[in-house]
Amino acid sequence: MSIAFSKYHGAGNDFILIDNRVHEMVLSQKEVAAMCHRRYGIGADGLMLLEQADGYDFRMVYYNSDGGESTMCGNGGRCIVAFAHSLGIIKDKTSFVAIDGPHTATIHEDLTISLHMQDVDDMASGDRHHILNTGSPHYVAWIENIHEFPVYTEGKRIRNLPQFAPNGINANFAQWIDGSLWVRTYERGVEDETLSCGTGVTATAIAATGSNTGDYVTTVHTPGGKLQVSFVKQTPTTATDVILKGPAAFVYEGIW
Repeated sequence: MSIAFSKYHGAGNDFILIDNRVHEMVLSQKEVAAMCHRRYGIGADGLMLLEQADGYDFRMVYYNSDGGESTMCGNGGRCIVAFAHSLGIIKDKTSFVAIDGPHTATIHEDLTISLHMQDVDDMASGDRHHILNTGSPHYVAWIENIHEFPVYTEGKRIRNLPQFAPNGINANFAQWIDGSLWVRTYERGVEDETLSCGTGVTATAIAATGSNTGDYVTTVHTPGGKLQVSFVKQTPTTATDVILKGPAAFVYEGIW
Protein backbone atom coordinates (compact mmCIF):
# COMPACT_ATOMS: atom_id res chain seq x y z
CA MET A 1 0.00 0.00 0.00
CA SER A 2 1.38 3.41 -1.01
CA ILE A 3 0.44 6.37 1.19
CA ALA A 4 0.98 10.00 0.13
CA PHE A 5 1.86 12.18 3.11
CA SER A 6 3.08 15.64 4.09
CA LYS A 7 5.36 16.48 7.01
CA TYR A 8 4.71 19.60 9.12
CA HIS A 9 5.98 20.95 12.40
CA GLY A 10 4.70 23.48 14.92
CA ALA A 11 7.59 24.90 16.99
CA GLY A 12 9.53 21.67 16.51
CA ASN A 13 6.58 19.39 17.35
CA ASP A 14 6.44 17.36 14.11
CA PHE A 15 3.64 15.45 12.42
CA ILE A 16 2.76 13.25 9.46
CA LEU A 17 -0.38 14.54 7.64
CA ILE A 18 -2.51 12.33 5.38
CA ASP A 19 -5.50 13.38 3.27
CA ASN A 20 -8.06 10.67 4.05
CA ARG A 21 -11.16 12.31 2.54
CA VAL A 22 -11.50 9.89 -0.38
CA HIS A 23 -9.60 6.69 0.36
CA GLU A 24 -11.07 6.10 3.84
CA MET A 25 -7.82 4.53 4.94
CA VAL A 26 -7.72 2.65 8.23
CA LEU A 27 -4.27 2.40 9.81
CA SER A 28 -3.40 -0.08 12.53
CA GLN A 29 -1.51 0.97 15.64
CA LYS A 30 1.52 -0.95 14.33
CA GLU A 31 1.42 0.90 10.99
CA VAL A 32 1.16 4.33 12.63
CA ALA A 33 4.04 3.53 14.99
CA ALA A 34 6.16 2.32 12.05
CA MET A 35 5.58 5.53 10.09
CA CYS A 36 6.40 7.70 13.13
CA HIS A 37 9.58 5.76 14.02
CA ARG A 38 12.64 8.04 13.84
CA ARG A 39 15.04 5.30 12.70
CA TYR A 40 12.99 3.05 10.44
CA GLY A 41 10.15 5.36 9.42
CA ILE A 42 9.38 8.93 8.42
CA GLY A 43 9.87 10.15 11.97
CA ALA A 44 7.30 12.24 13.87
CA ASP A 45 5.75 12.96 17.26
CA GLY A 46 2.36 12.05 15.81
CA LEU A 47 0.24 11.30 12.74
CA MET A 48 -3.01 12.92 11.64
CA LEU A 49 -5.71 11.92 9.20
CA LEU A 50 -7.75 14.70 7.58
CA GLU A 51 -11.25 13.33 6.98
CA GLN A 52 -14.70 14.46 5.91
CA ALA A 53 -17.05 15.71 8.63
CA ASP A 54 -20.66 16.82 8.18
CA GLY A 55 -21.11 20.47 9.12
CA TYR A 56 -17.36 21.17 9.29
CA ASP A 57 -14.53 21.80 6.87
CA PHE A 58 -12.82 18.57 8.02
CA ARG A 59 -12.25 16.15 10.88
CA MET A 60 -8.87 15.83 12.65
CA VAL A 61 -7.98 12.29 13.74
CA TYR A 62 -4.79 12.29 15.82
CA TYR A 63 -2.43 9.44 16.74
CA ASN A 64 0.59 9.59 19.03
CA SER A 65 3.89 8.18 17.80
CA ASP A 66 3.21 4.93 19.69
CA GLY A 67 0.31 4.38 17.27
CA GLY A 68 -2.53 4.94 19.71
CA GLU A 69 -5.32 7.41 18.96
CA SER A 70 -4.97 10.26 21.39
CA THR A 71 -6.64 13.36 22.79
CA MET A 72 -6.36 16.87 21.35
CA CYS A 73 -3.00 18.17 20.12
CA GLY A 74 -2.66 21.97 19.91
CA ASN A 75 0.42 22.09 17.67
CA GLY A 76 -1.10 19.32 15.57
CA GLY A 77 -4.31 21.32 15.27
CA ARG A 78 -2.43 24.27 13.82
CA CYS A 79 -0.50 21.99 11.45
CA ILE A 80 -3.61 20.29 10.09
CA VAL A 81 -5.13 23.73 9.46
CA ALA A 82 -2.06 24.62 7.40
CA PHE A 83 -2.37 21.26 5.59
CA ALA A 84 -6.07 21.88 4.83
CA HIS A 85 -5.12 25.29 3.46
CA SER A 86 -2.49 23.72 1.17
CA LEU A 87 -5.14 21.29 -0.14
CA GLY A 88 -7.46 24.20 -0.99
CA ILE A 89 -10.11 23.05 1.49
CA ILE A 90 -10.04 26.35 3.39
CA LYS A 91 -8.85 29.93 2.95
CA ASP A 92 -7.98 32.05 5.98
CA LYS A 93 -10.59 30.71 8.41
CA THR A 94 -11.87 27.27 9.28
CA SER A 95 -14.19 25.29 11.50
CA PHE A 96 -13.21 21.67 12.13
CA VAL A 97 -13.90 18.92 14.63
CA ALA A 98 -11.45 16.86 16.69
CA ILE A 99 -11.78 14.23 19.40
CA ASP A 100 -12.49 16.91 22.02
CA GLY A 101 -15.13 18.69 19.93
CA PRO A 102 -15.34 21.66 17.52
CA HIS A 103 -12.53 24.14 16.93
CA THR A 104 -12.12 27.29 14.86
CA ALA A 105 -8.86 28.71 13.53
CA THR A 106 -7.52 31.69 11.61
CA ILE A 107 -4.49 31.81 9.30
CA HIS A 108 -2.70 35.16 9.56
CA GLU A 109 -0.68 36.97 6.88
CA ASP A 110 2.61 35.98 8.55
CA LEU A 111 1.44 32.33 8.28
CA THR A 112 1.03 31.94 12.02
CA ILE A 113 -2.20 30.24 13.01
CA SER A 114 -4.56 31.06 15.88
CA LEU A 115 -6.38 27.97 17.12
CA HIS A 116 -9.40 28.28 19.43
CA MET A 117 -8.99 25.66 22.15
CA GLN A 118 -11.60 24.18 24.48
CA ASP A 119 -12.59 25.98 27.68
CA VAL A 120 -10.97 24.85 30.92
CA ASP A 121 -13.65 23.78 33.40
CA ASP A 122 -11.45 23.19 36.44
CA MET A 123 -7.87 23.58 37.68
CA ALA A 124 -6.63 21.71 40.73
CA SER A 125 -3.71 23.15 42.67
CA GLY A 126 -1.16 21.43 44.90
CA ASP A 127 2.32 21.98 46.28
CA ARG A 128 4.04 23.86 43.42
CA HIS A 129 1.91 22.16 40.77
CA HIS A 130 -1.42 22.43 38.94
CA ILE A 131 -3.55 19.87 37.11
CA LEU A 132 -5.93 20.87 34.30
CA ASN A 133 -7.32 19.67 30.98
CA THR A 134 -6.84 21.78 27.84
CA GLY A 135 -8.12 19.12 25.44
CA SER A 136 -5.50 16.76 26.92
CA PRO A 137 -4.74 16.28 30.63
CA HIS A 138 -1.69 18.14 31.96
CA TYR A 139 0.37 18.32 35.13
CA VAL A 140 2.27 21.61 35.46
CA ALA A 141 5.16 21.65 37.96
CA TRP A 142 7.06 24.80 38.93
CA ILE A 143 10.81 24.15 39.11
CA GLU A 144 14.25 25.78 39.16
CA ASN A 145 17.05 25.43 36.55
CA ILE A 146 14.69 24.44 33.74
CA HIS A 147 17.45 24.13 31.14
CA GLU A 148 19.22 21.44 33.19
CA PHE A 149 16.14 19.76 34.63
CA PRO A 150 15.81 15.95 34.03
CA VAL A 151 12.56 16.20 32.06
CA TYR A 152 12.63 12.63 30.75
CA THR A 153 13.18 10.97 34.13
CA GLU A 154 10.83 13.13 36.17
CA GLY A 155 8.27 13.39 33.38
CA LYS A 156 8.09 9.62 33.01
CA ARG A 157 7.61 9.27 36.77
CA ILE A 158 4.72 11.77 36.90
CA ARG A 159 3.13 10.40 33.73
CA ASN A 160 2.91 6.95 35.36
CA LEU A 161 1.73 7.94 38.85
CA PRO A 162 -1.07 5.62 40.06
CA GLN A 163 -3.57 8.47 40.45
CA PHE A 164 -3.41 9.12 36.71
CA ALA A 165 -3.81 5.47 35.66
CA PRO A 166 -4.72 3.95 33.31
CA ASN A 167 -4.24 6.63 30.64
CA GLY A 168 -1.54 8.70 32.32
CA ILE A 169 -0.94 12.44 32.08
CA ASN A 170 1.36 14.85 30.25
CA ALA A 171 4.02 16.44 32.48
CA ASN A 172 5.13 20.06 32.06
CA PHE A 173 7.99 21.75 33.90
CA ALA A 174 7.83 25.53 34.04
CA GLN A 175 9.88 28.47 35.28
CA TRP A 176 9.75 32.25 35.07
CA ILE A 177 13.14 33.61 33.88
CA ASP A 178 13.60 37.39 33.80
CA GLY A 179 9.86 37.86 33.33
CA SER A 180 9.56 35.24 30.58
CA LEU A 181 7.68 31.94 30.93
CA TRP A 182 9.61 28.81 29.90
CA VAL A 183 8.23 25.27 29.68
CA ARG A 184 9.47 21.80 28.77
CA THR A 185 7.07 18.88 28.30
CA TYR A 186 7.14 15.09 28.58
CA GLU A 187 4.31 13.78 26.38
CA ARG A 188 2.49 10.53 27.00
CA GLY A 189 2.17 8.46 23.82
CA VAL A 190 5.47 9.87 22.59
CA GLU A 191 6.98 8.77 25.92
CA ASP A 192 9.69 11.39 25.70
CA GLU A 193 10.27 15.12 25.81
CA THR A 194 9.03 16.95 22.72
CA LEU A 195 10.37 20.29 21.50
CA SER A 196 7.01 21.86 22.29
CA CYS A 197 3.47 20.82 23.19
CA GLY A 198 0.54 23.06 22.29
CA THR A 199 -1.93 21.84 24.92
CA GLY A 200 0.93 21.81 27.45
CA VAL A 201 1.91 25.39 26.68
CA THR A 202 -1.75 26.37 27.00
CA ALA A 203 -2.07 24.59 30.34
CA THR A 204 1.12 26.21 31.64
CA ALA A 205 0.07 29.72 30.63
CA ILE A 206 -3.26 29.30 32.43
CA ALA A 207 -1.62 27.71 35.49
CA ALA A 208 0.87 30.59 35.64
CA THR A 209 -1.94 32.98 36.61
CA GLY A 210 -2.58 31.02 39.81
CA SER A 211 -5.78 32.10 41.53
CA ASN A 212 -5.93 35.44 39.71
CA THR A 213 -8.66 36.43 37.27
CA GLY A 214 -8.64 38.68 34.22
CA ASP A 215 -7.75 38.79 30.51
CA TYR A 216 -4.32 37.41 29.61
CA VAL A 217 -1.96 37.23 26.63
CA THR A 218 1.15 35.19 27.46
CA THR A 219 4.20 34.34 25.37
CA VAL A 220 5.64 30.94 26.28
CA HIS A 221 9.16 29.82 25.39
CA THR A 222 9.85 26.16 24.56
CA PRO A 223 12.94 24.33 23.21
CA GLY A 224 11.27 24.47 19.76
CA GLY A 225 10.34 28.15 19.75
CA LYS A 226 7.78 30.63 21.03
CA LEU A 227 4.01 30.25 21.24
CA GLN A 228 1.35 32.68 22.43
CA VAL A 229 -1.67 31.86 24.58
CA SER A 230 -4.58 34.23 25.23
CA PHE A 231 -7.54 33.52 27.51
CA VAL A 232 -10.06 34.96 29.96
CA LYS A 233 -10.29 33.83 33.59
CA GLN A 234 -13.59 34.84 35.15
CA THR A 235 -12.94 32.51 38.12
CA PRO A 236 -9.66 31.26 39.63
CA THR A 237 -10.12 27.71 38.30
CA THR A 238 -11.65 28.22 34.82
CA ALA A 239 -10.61 29.74 31.50
CA THR A 240 -12.62 30.69 28.41
CA ASP A 241 -11.87 32.11 24.96
CA VAL A 242 -8.59 30.16 24.96
CA ILE A 243 -6.50 30.74 21.82
CA LEU A 244 -3.14 29.16 20.96
CA LYS A 245 -1.16 31.10 18.36
CA GLY A 246 2.05 30.03 16.64
CA PRO A 247 3.76 28.74 13.49
CA ALA A 248 2.85 25.71 11.41
CA ALA A 249 5.59 24.98 8.87
CA PHE A 250 5.57 22.63 5.87
CA VAL A 251 8.71 20.44 5.81
CA TYR A 252 8.34 18.03 2.88
CA GLU A 253 5.99 15.57 1.17
CA GLY A 254 6.52 12.03 -0.02
CA ILE A 255 5.20 8.48 -0.47
CA TRP A 256 5.30 5.81 2.23
